[in-house]
Formats: sequence, C-alpha cells, structure tokens
Amino acid sequence: MTGIDQATYDFYQSGAPFFSLSSAVSHSRFLDEFLDLLKPGARVLELGCGAGRDAARIKERGFQLDATDGIPAMVAKANERHDVGARLMRFDELSLTANYDAVWAHACLLHCARAELPGVLGRIKDALVPAGLHLASFKLGDGEGRDLLGRLHNFPSADWLRNAYTEAGFELVDETIYAGKGSDGTPRDWIALTVRKP
Repeated sequence: MTGIDQATYDFYQSGAPFFSLSSAVSHSRFLDEFLDLLKPGARVLELGCGAGRDAARIKERGFQLDATDGIPAMVAKANERHDVGARLMRFDELSLTANYDAVWAHACLLHCARAELPGVLGRIKDALVPAGLHLASFKLGDGEGRDLLGRLHNFPSADWLRNAYTEAGFELVDETIYAGKGSDGTPRDWIALTVRKP
C-alpha cells in the first residue's frame, strides 16, 4: 500500500471505534492558537483528521475546512461523529497548488517514513498560498522505529526536523517542545512546529 505503512494502517483501521470515543475530549492544545493566526474564513486543510475532533473545532470557528485522512474507517467515524465532510486522502496524494491558507497536521506526519517525509513536505508547501501557515506535531527521538503498538514513527530530533522543513523551503515561525505520551503510554518529548511558505 503506497504511502502508508501496513501495520500502522491496520492499527487505525481496526481501532477507529476507540478513537471515535476518545474524540469526545477537547480539541488539540495548539489548535486555537494556530487558528488565531489566520484571517476569518481562511481555507484550512487538515491532514490525518482521525475521528474529527480538531476538524469539528475548525469548522465551528468558521473556517473553510477540508478534512482528510488516509484510513477509511477514520474518515467514516469523523463524518459519523462530527459531520465534517472528511474525505479519504493519503499524504502522498495531496496534489493541489496554492489552494489553502493553512495546513493543520496534528500527530499524523509522525507516521510518515523519513525517506518519504521530504516529498510530503514539498506537497504541503505547494498546496499553500504564499505566506500560508502549517503546523505539525511529532514525537521526538533519535531514529525511525515502532512504538509499543507496532505503529511506524519517524522519531526525528528537533534539529533533524527543523532541517527537513528548511530544506523543503519553509520559514520557521515558532516551535514548542513539551512532554507528552502517545496511545502506547510511553512518556516522550514532542515538538509542535509552525512554519510559513515564503
């Protein structure tokens, strides 16, 4: 399956009911701060919308939303739970040019293989209008691997990630490194990186 690690795909496809329940919690911690940077009615692409909690907040705040996920069961749950018009799209299928004012990618690009990430970042950059903003969050680490649930993670260092975005042609705007944990319960430092297309 091009663009999605099979074990990661299987985890989310079979786990969609759990994630639909967990989506009852509030939206991601950096979302409102990110949306505050945008003009009213801005066009926002969400990558990896999961069960739709962030998509629902983006829509609630009046932005033009294009919610996407590469897992069919997640797309179905996002629409069933929040009616956000989510559609099926893998990261490597993004092909629009200068179509969005912002791209929100919370805790999803961390599943993109390191070798594929530069190409995906290029697609995100192409999809943004000039001065468009992008936020993504990653679990930090020292090399690609799998978590205790078998999901592929790219586990970048902060320097590696900054360099990847800079080489993709983005300008770094802001970053926050914070303590957190994923679904497997492992404590780990995370980074939320905000960048701009020149």
